[in-house]
Amino acid sequence: MNAAAPLATLGRATLAMLGAVGRFTIWLGQVLSHVLRPPFYAREFRNALMQIGYLSLPVVGLTALFTGGALALQIYAGSSRFDAQFAVPQIVAIGVVRELGPVMVGLMIAARVTSSIAAEIATMRVTEQIDALVTLSTHPLKYLAAPRVLAGVVVVPLLVAVGDILGILGGWLVAVTRLDFATHEYLQNTVDFLDATDITSSLVKGAAFGLIATATGCYAGMNAGRGAIGVGRATKSSVVMAAVMVLAANLLLTEMFFSR
Repeated sequence: MNAAAPLATLGRATLAMLGAVGRFTIWLGQVLSHVLRPPFYAREFRNALMQIGYLSLPVVGLTALFTGGALALQIYAGSSRFDAQFAVPQIVAIGVVRELGPVMVGLMIAARVTSSIAAEIATMRVTEQIDALVTLSTHPLKYLAAPRVLAGVVVVPLLVAVGDILGILGGWLVAVTRLDFATHEYLQNTVDFLDATDITSSLVKGAAFGLIATATGCYAGMNAGRGAIGVGRATKSSVVMAAVMVLAANLLLTEMFFSR
């Protein structure tokens, strides 16, 4: 057995990964260029806003509410070992706004929206509807990808803001009903502890995650294989890729905002 075979395998995998990243980056640049140039398909943009934003509110809201409540319980249980129970409001606020809120919304959007976009566009590819768009002199990137990507960048930060508020609300509900905190004291500590950088970082992360989730779904759908198997693989790979990219982008943005 050749001793260099494992290294060769690793090298091929690395080159394949870098090639995939390069192709996606070039494709994303093309999509963003179409976002800035007419014509604009307002109907597709409105439909994407509804699909990504409004219809995602129930799952985002419930997830944020329950996560905030569970976080308050865990922080209280841990801080009570050091007689630091008073820090529950502050830690819940910073944990939800800086990390849990944006990441949770990003992963929910990846699970719900990315898979839906990938399946829809992959089905259009399989049934040759994308080829029909080209025949009608309509650019597929401008008609299918650009409105969805723009809608994701616009509406996901709003979902993150809603998730942050409901996450803090969930922590407050648990703290008041189960942990004997006073409402005024809890809310005052929350407001006093958060600053503009925390809120800004949360909204910027939301925009980045919205871009990642929608672009990944569109890319996977447009590059899907033929047949039902191709649609299934595109849907699965889009969710995995979007989730990994959301977590990686979260690390980079956290480093950018809070490294000092």
